[in-house]
Amino acid sequence: MKIREDLAQKYNYPVPRYTSYPPANKFTGIIDAKEYLSIIEMSNGWAPSNVSFYIHIPFCKKLCFYCGCNSCRTRDSKNVSDYFDALIKEIDIVTGKIDKSRKISQIHFGGGTPNSVPVSFLKRVVDRLSSGREFIDNPEIAIECHPAMLDADYINELKRAGFNRFSLGIQDLNNNVLKLVNRDPASMDVRDLMKIIKGDTDIAINLDFIYGLPGQTPESFSQTIEAAAAMRPDRLVTFSYAHVPWVNKNQTRLEKHGLPDTMSKLKMYENSHRILSGSGYKPVGLDHFVLEGDELGIASTNNNLHRNFQGYCTLRTTGQVYAFGASGISQLERAYVQNVKTPEEYSAILLSGSLPVEKSHLLSDNEIFVKSAIDTLMCNRTIRYDEYCAGVKERFGFEPERDLINEFQENGIITVEGGSLTVNEDGLIFIRNVAAALDPMFSGYVKSFSKPV
Repeated sequence: MKIREDLAQKYNYPVPRYTSYPPANKFTGIIDAKEYLSIIEMSNGWAPSNVSFYIHIPFCKKLCFYCGCNSCRTRDSKNVSDYFDALIKEIDIVTGKIDKSRKISQIHFGGGTPNSVPVSFLKRVVDRLSSGREFIDNPEIAIECHPAMLDADYINELKRAGFNRFSLGIQDLNNNVLKLVNRDPASMDVRDLMKIIKGDTDIAINLDFIYGLPGQTPESFSQTIEAAAAMRPDRLVTFSYAHVPWVNKNQTRLEKHGLPDTMSKLKMYENSHRILSGSGYKPVGLDHFVLEGDELGIASTNNNLHRNFQGYCTLRTTGQVYAFGASGISQLERAYVQNVKTPEEYSAILLSGSLPVEKSHLLSDNEIFVKSAIDTLMCNRTIRYDEYCAGVKERFGFEPERDLINEFQENGIITVEGGSLTVNEDGLIFIRNVAAALDPMFSGYVKSFSKPV
């Protein structure tokens, strides 16, 4: 992989991440509990029939300066206990409207730092979600973990609670970088953590990294990725740091240390791709790398990937997502619904007997048409371009920017041939730009997005 520097500079402008369509800043509809429950009942007739549950745990013992997620410092154990009581109430209300014949394909705990609370709280949620409901074969029960807060006892409790995928937020193996971003290093050597997690089981492990942080250089990040590849996690993810201080003011603290420039970040991306591809890892989607035989890699080969706010998954484990917790976003076939953001407000509303819904977006048939195409592009790097152009012209009176599409093609970012548009390997970092060029609503968005590089 070799990306031209002039193209990196030219196309490094803010575009949506397209983890949803439309993007979350378009969720402006006001919704109440009654409307949400009605939507849940309707979703029983929508596709896919599988159920995916997302649980947001906003608590952290320490706030990392780079984080753009909804999180808060854990100050009071009673607040945590109240929050989990509220979670159970929300689960009982919402799952009471989900048809019991629908099977669970995925449970995902994100944050914040889910492993900053006792495992008993997490197990209580898993048990409640699965009560009276069947799982598909080999479901995914995943948790995002801060490796500084893991030890053998905690890991074994998580395993007994049923977790079968651990995503470890390593971010960098360079302790100086971690210090600059206010993140503690792993509690022990990461290889030892992985051995405890794996044991004699088939539990899967993701190692997650971020490039573009203060103190990182192309050389230092290459050393981190080489060391990580040698550990042989099932999946390895390299996220581009998104500098969005208007979302999290703590990110401004990173500016005093200096952020890597565009070309340094580009080199980190290229080096990571080269190192991992040469170490037996298959590139999947925009930022994932998987070992041979991994289900995600097989799905990528067969064009059976799916993507949501939790990341990439296979169509086998894909379900309509019902989210619980502060700021959680339910992703249903024809609707998005988001909860209030603060844990205090979330708990208070539920403990008063109502649902903490705040924003929503109901998708029109036209939006579903565009969503399907952009999802396919972001997952499989290709769409039927001729069919898409005809469809958006009929539905929106919109035609993709031909000059820009031609420019992408001339610069080797895409190939348009035989009625299909395909993003080339060397153009993958610009896939969000390509999606934006195809998006009939892009010009109407508030341009408060992160840059591709």
